[in-house]
Amino acid sequence: MSTPGRLLRRALDAGPLLVPFVFDGLQARLAEQAGFAAVYLSGFGCAAARGRPDLGLLTMSEMLDGVRAVAGSVGIPAICDADTGFGDVLNVQRAVEEFERAGAAALQIEDQVWPKRCGFMAGKEVVSEREMLAKLRAACDARRAADFLIVARTDALAPLGWDEAERRARAYCDAGADLIFVGGVADAAALDEYLRRLGDLPIAYNGRLGEPRELHARGVRLQIHGGVLAVLFRAVQRAMRELRETGALREVPPDGNPLGEETMAEWLRLLGAEEMMRRGEGYGA
Repeated sequence: MSTPGRLLRRALDAGPLLVPFVFDGLQARLAEQAGFAAVYLSGFGCAAARGRPDLGLLTMSEMLDGVRAVAGSVGIPAICDADTGFGDVLNVQRAVEEFERAGAAALQIEDQVWPKRCGFMAGKEVVSEREMLAKLRAACDARRAADFLIVARTDALAPLGWDEAERRARAYCDAGADLIFVGGVADAAALDEYLRRLGDLPIAYNGRLGEPRELHARGVRLQIHGGVLAVLFRAVQRAMRELRETGALREVPPDGNPLGEETMAEWLRLLGAEEMMRRGEGYGA
């Protein structure tokens, strides 16, 4: 039986691997339906789903709820954000154990000072390289399955520059990280510099610049795309305003079903409702 980590490694080897941000099981199912080979459980998204900014406010238990919801709803692997590891080396080890037990394929930890900030926000600070290396060694030792992946993210670029970001990325790779992720690569020039400096490492890139096959050819093993969250935000914002102002929604027919008959049918198919009901009937329920 293939573990989530093994499925993710196969997807990475097949490349290029483009994965969307998700923060719940419904989005994960839609991603799987669309043909994605993996998803990225976003700490930014999980915080937003609770009405909070991405400032390190979520506990490990709250993130684990998201891991279970996403990993338990799809057959594709989930790469899961674990912020700074929820504490020191022992907390990191427990996070690895719990995320792996919950069904994650990979865990991402970063080298920011706690409380952390979203990678594209100003004012980030990083811990010492020594502290982060200790966390990575602890994370690697804690995984039960050798194919569970550790993603090491450095946010040193904004506060300390490219030389320090590159040095840390190489040190994190040497410490056992399976993928390296430099946070805050915000424009085409920064992306070119990222690939020029670190394209020989197994790197992850969070952004929408470049075509996946081209990026893969230049060294990107994993491309994370958060744009779906922006589309979701704008679409729901528009719908809420329209409903409040007009009392109706153009995209939802005015019939007896609040979702519309066609949408409801598709929704139930996606979630496997008929199969579940047949299964229950088989037990006489």
